[in-house]
Amino acid sequence: MPTHREPIIPPGGEARYERFQFAPAYRVGDTIYVSGVIGVDADGHVPKSVDEEYAAAFTELAAVLEFAGSSLADIVELTSFHTDLAGTLGAFMAAKAAVMTAPYPAWTAIGCTSLAIPAATVEVRATAVQ
Repeated sequence: MPTHREPIIPPGGEARYERFQFAPAYRVGDTIYVSGVIGVDADGHVPKSVDEEYAAAFTELAAVLEFAGSSLADIVELTSFHTDLAGTLGAFMAAKAAVMTAPYPAWTAIGCTSLAIPAATVEVRATAVQ
């Protein structure tokens, strides 16, 4: 029997889905795969403070999961991509600790040279199971 699959596209994300040809998240059975999110403010700009940027990234991650009927508590795997891993890991861990509670997901932090939005310093993707 085939597993049900569907893209998760929160309201307002339809144009991005078409233009960049990716879903903000995808549901396969009871698993939700969230594409990488970057923390931006209401105007779509990366905040100047990494603390604000990371909080915004987790807010966006939570919003995508909520639209899919899930939450941060359902995350089983988290991957973060950092343009300055050593310099900002502490700030990222503080932002993560502010929104995630035990049991904690598997987590991989990866250093990289750049992200899709040049001013961004982190991108976060996740897998959640309901």
